Amino acid sequence: MSPSPEPGSDDTVAAPGIERAVALGLTRDEYALVCDELGGREPNEVELAMFSLLWSEHCAYKHSKKLLRTLPTEGPAVVMGPGENAGAVDVGGGWAVAFKVESHNHPSAVEPFQGAATGVGGILRDIFALGARPIAVLDSLRFGEPTSERSRYLLDRAVAGIGHYGNSIGVPTVGGEVVFEAPYETNCLVNAMALGLARTEDMIRSAAAGVGNVLVLFGASTGRDGIGGASVLASAELDAADESKRPSVQVGDPFEESKLLECSLELLSAGLLVALQDLGAAGLTSAASEMASKGDVGLDLDVGLVPLREADMEPFEIMVSESQERMLCVCEPDKVDAVLALCEKWEVNGTAIGEVTATGRFRVLRDGEVVGDMPVSGLVDDAPLYDLAPERPVAGGGSLYPAPVALPGLPDDVHGVLVALLSSPNLASRRPLFEQYDSIVQSRTVRRPEEADAAVLWLREMGDGAPAIATSIDGNGRRVAADPYWGTVGNVLECAANLACVGARPLGTTNNLNFANPEKPHVAWQLTEAVRGLGDACRALDAPIVGGNVSLYNEGAAGPIYPTPVVGMVGVLADPERAGRLGFARDGDAVAFVGWDATAALAASELAKLRGEPLPDGLAPIDIAGVRIVLEAVRDAVAAGELSSAHDIAEGGPIVALAECCLAGGRGAALDLGDTDDVWAALFGEASGAFVVSGPREALHRLGERVAVEVVGTVGGDGLELAIGSLRERWTLHELRAASGALAPLFP
Repeated sequence: MSPSPEPGSDDTVAAPGIERAVALGLTRDEYALVCDELGGREPNEVELAMFSLLWSEHCAYKHSKKLLRTLPTEGPAVVMGPGENAGAVDVGGGWAVAFKVESHNHPSAVEPFQGAATGVGGILRDIFALGARPIAVLDSLRFGEPTSERSRYLLDRAVAGIGHYGNSIGVPTVGGEVVFEAPYETNCLVNAMALGLARTEDMIRSAAAGVGNVLVLFGASTGRDGIGGASVLASAELDAADESKRPSVQVGDPFEESKLLECSLELLSAGLLVALQDLGAAGLTSAASEMASKGDVGLDLDVGLVPLREADMEPFEIMVSESQERMLCVCEPDKVDAVLALCEKWEVNGTAIGEVTATGRFRVLRDGEVVGDMPVSGLVDDAPLYDLAPERPVAGGGSLYPAPVALPGLPDDVHGVLVALLSSPNLASRRPLFEQYDSIVQSRTVRRPEEADAAVLWLREMGDGAPAIATSIDGNGRRVAADPYWGTVGNVLECAANLACVGARPLGTTNNLNFANPEKPHVAWQLTEAVRGLGDACRALDAPIVGGNVSLYNEGAAGPIYPTPVVGMVGVLADPERAGRLGFARDGDAVAFVGWDATAALAASELAKLRGEPLPDGLAPIDIAGVRIVLEAVRDAVAAGELSSAHDIAEGGPIVALAECCLAGGRGAALDLGDTDDVWAALFGEASGAFVVSGPREALHRLGERVAVEVVGTVGGDGLELAIGSLRERWTLHELRAASGALAPLFP
């Protein structure tokens, strides 16, 4: 192996060397492969920095790419699938909805405000890089128990960061979830999902094309902020030295991004661009390399032309900076002036920094001198992919995690337990959080948070008779920890159930796989089983995966997080005015369970958590095909305007779902659930594919011609009245509302 000759000169210079490569995250074997890519010589500083980032776990998906190839990615509605900045599905009339979920876990654990804010900024750029105007954001958050001062700090700052960025840029935050569990104490999860709307024919891909075409960088100037911010932090476990990583977290500016968004869309509308790509993790290195790889071309890029915030930046720093609010485009030479003029109009920097070549090589120059010269294929396509070594723990997944701490003073009667569940951090109302977000800006939000199981957005740009889309994001990590396969299937079905409750037919799915260190056999087993479950459930629902993200190494000294595959789904409903609600809406309506199995298990449930019970070794199998039949029946009934309300039975079981229907509608109900052998399972058990619905008895009868419907009571009154077996209970709405508001003190 020879020392590194400085590209472009005959001089031999000292290479940073293998120890530096290891410090940047490459293994020794990977370093040897890098040298092979360079024809036997060692990489110089620029080349080593670029290889180390593009071959990082975050950029190369080294431990997950083989698994991801097993997922279903094709379907009649798919316009763009995995591989682009985001996926997109056809919503009719020549329009498409782009969407994707992505994580900013480790940056948020280090600096929660900026980590969460730039997570939103990054996912929005993924959307408008396709030519779609962002129309909504959702977030999926995980923290340690709120009794922890650190968790409360992370929660408060992450929520503030999401609200700051989304509110400032004018994109509504329409839904999401927040979960508190001890395994997230040292490694919080911050996943952000965004959706955008575009005419299908106007959407653009990111592949560079046309030898001689020009690379134009536009947006914010480049600084040292965020160097290695996402790519490095997300490719290793967090440790006690995390405070030292704070400078690596990017700093976001939503007002700069707003100008960037408008500039990008006008450039596309004017037909000035050949390709467009946002700059995210690994900055220019990733954006330019991936554009070249997709177009099977080479690039010459001169870092001396890049506008800088700090004049003394080294070439490698410029190439790997993750400064926010930047885009890279390719345009024809005779359109450069028009591109730069539009950049000037929107008051963003616009600079031609390179050109497309036929060499297949990525050459980095500084003021005309070559300072890095690498094969594009080596950078992007030849990163090593690893086979996992999955091994199921001998005692089952449950033993990997300590049992939760039991709730002190948990009542032993049904009345008290329902109050305790409604006031528990995982089930209490999220109103104190979502009231920090603007959920109605853009005037298209048909169903706001806590009005329905899924957010509903009117696509008014489509003209008369415009449909709406529904979207939801979900991921129960505790149940996945108990059983990675069936837990993940349950997450997919939960998302589809949410869409069914508003009358929407699923079109496509995105996902964010949040797992611990995949090099450990038990984590490899969790990941393998979860991906198998994700694929099987999406195939069964005809809701293919159109994009997503993987976040690994989510563990610290205290242990791994719960394996958390977060699922986001988008569906369409023809008539926005018929979008379903979860709250009881009319006195005298009949209340019914649809698809409910009264023998559902309490294992891994919210009640089991409050009791401090350990995770079980596995969950009961789910009849996925049977659940699909129930989902379709409920969806059709809602879409036809037959039902007054629909709410899926999820965390906390049917009695919690019934209480939520009462609270959302401001109406009580009188219920008789009949006899049962196990009151606790009948009231608090959790299973997939079941609903609480209300409506005229005739409508429920018609629904019963398709699926099992059990009428259990009537809407009305100022309390929830329950009869089951010999038990009689009553909760006033005031009592239930007080319990559900327990999260408010966390946001004084």
